[in-house]
Amino acid sequence: MNGAVARLRSLPLRSRLALLVAAAVAIAVAASAGACWFIVRGALYDSLDNSLQQNRVSSTTVLQQLEGTRCRAQGPSLPEEVNPFKLSIQVIDPQGVTCTLIGSGVEVAGSDIAVADGRSPQALHNTKSEAGTEYRVLTYPLEGYKGAVSVARPLTEVNDTLSDLTLVLALVAGVGVVGAGAAGLWVARTGLRPVDELTGTVEHVARTEDLTVRIPADGDDEIARLSRSFNAMTAALANSQERQAQLIADAGHELRTPLTSLRTNIELLARSEETGRAIPAEDRKALLASVKAQMTELSALIGDLQELSRPDESGRSGKVEVVALHTVVRTAIDRARLRGPELTIEGQLAPWYVRAEAPALERAVVNVLDNAVKFSPPGGRIDVRLDRGELTVRDRGPGIPEDELPHVFDRFWRSPSARSLPGSGLGLSIVARTVQQAGGAAELRPAPDGGPGTMAVIRLPGAPTPPPGDPTTA
Repeated sequence: MNGAVARLRSLPLRSRLALLVAAAVAIAVAASAGACWFIVRGALYDSLDNSLQQNRVSSTTVLQQLEGTRCRAQGPSLPEEVNPFKLSIQVIDPQGVTCTLIGSGVEVAGSDIAVADGRSPQALHNTKSEAGTEYRVLTYPLEGYKGAVSVARPLTEVNDTLSDLTLVLALVAGVGVVGAGAAGLWVARTGLRPVDELTGTVEHVARTEDLTVRIPADGDDEIARLSRSFNAMTAALANSQERQAQLIADAGHELRTPLTSLRTNIELLARSEETGRAIPAEDRKALLASVKAQMTELSALIGDLQELSRPDESGRSGKVEVVALHTVVRTAIDRARLRGPELTIEGQLAPWYVRAEAPALERAVVNVLDNAVKFSPPGGRIDVRLDRGELTVRDRGPGIPEDELPHVFDRFWRSPSARSLPGSGLGLSIVARTVQQAGGAAELRPAPDGGPGTMAVIRLPGAPTPPPGDPTTA
C-alpha cells in the first residue's frame, strides 16, 4: 500500500489528476452498473415468478394424471408449441418422494417438503435438475391429496439476459473509464498550462535574478490570483533591491565627504611628523578637533545606517510593550534643553500610552526635537504639545519650502539650506520608520499661523490610560 502511494506521488500532477478522474468515473460507473444489474435481475425474477404463478396446474388435473400414470424420474417431453417454456411438473409426498408428470425431475428442498406436509403454504426458490440445469420452482399444496405440486421453469432465459447485460455494462464502463481518463488528462493539461508558465517564470527568475519578468493575469480564478501575487512579490523584491542599491549609493556618497576630510587632516598630521615641520599649535588643535568631529559624524552615520538596514517588521531588535509616550516626550524635552540652553522649550503633555519599542520610540522623538533645536535661532521658542495621541513640535526656524516637504522623510535627503549643518540626513527617515512600525503616521507642515518655522506632527494610536495588567515602560 505504501509503495503504491509512493509511486502515485512520484507521478506528475497532471497524471495524478487524470488517474483521479478516471478512478472517480470508474467508481461511479461500477456503482451504476451494479445497481442496474441488480434491478434488472430482480425484474426478471419477478416476471418469472409471476409466470410460474400463472402456470399453476389445478389439483384435479394433477390427480387425474396420477391415476393414469406411474411415477417416474423423467416425465414425458411435450412438444415446444405445447410447452414453450419447458415446464417441469412433479408431485411431492410428505416424505419427499417425487412423481414427475412432465419434463425433468428437479431436486427437492426442505421448503418443498414443508409445503407437502402442510407446514408451509407455498415455496419459491431456485434448484437444479438431475442434469444440472438451473430451475426456478414454485411449490404449492395439492388439494385432496397429501402432497404438493412443484412447477419449475428453467433459468436459462434469465441467465442469458443477465449475461448479455453484464457484457454490455462492462463495455460501456470500459469505454467510459478510458474516455474519462483521456478527458481528465486533457483537462489537467489545459488547466495546468498557466501553472507551467508560472513555474517556468519562477525558474527563470531563480536562474537569472531578473525581477522585471511579469506573468499575464487574466480573470479572477485561482491561477490569475496566484499570478498577480507572484507579480506583486517580484515587484516588491525589485523595489527592495532598488532601495538597497540606492541606500548603498547614498551611503557611499555621504561617507565620502567625512572620509575625504578625515584623510586630508590625517595626511597633514602625518606629513608634519615625517618632514619635522611642526604645525602651529592652533592649527594642530583645529586639525585634531576636525578629526574628532569627522569621526563623531561617521559614528552617527554608521549607527543610522544600521538602524535603517533592519527589516521593517521581522528585524525589530526590541520588545513591543506599552510605553508612556508623555514620559518619553518629557525626557526628550529635558535632553533638548541641554543641547539648546538658550532656547525656550514649552511642553504641554497629556497622558498617552502606546504599544511600541521603547528605545526606538524615544530615539524618534529625540530626533524630532533635535531638528527643532538645530534649526531654531538663538533665543527662539519651541512648543511641544501632546494631546490624544497627536504630538506636535513647532519651531521658529527658517522653515521648509512647500515643494521640499514631500522629500523630508527620504533617506539622505537634506534641504539645500541645511547641507552646511551637521547631520546624516537619516534622522527623519528613522522617525517615519519607527512611527509607521507603531501603527502611526508622521508629517511636517508649515507653521499653522503663517509665521516662521515648521511643525512636526506625529500621530500614534493608543489610550489615555494603560491597559490593565500590562507593564508600562516609562
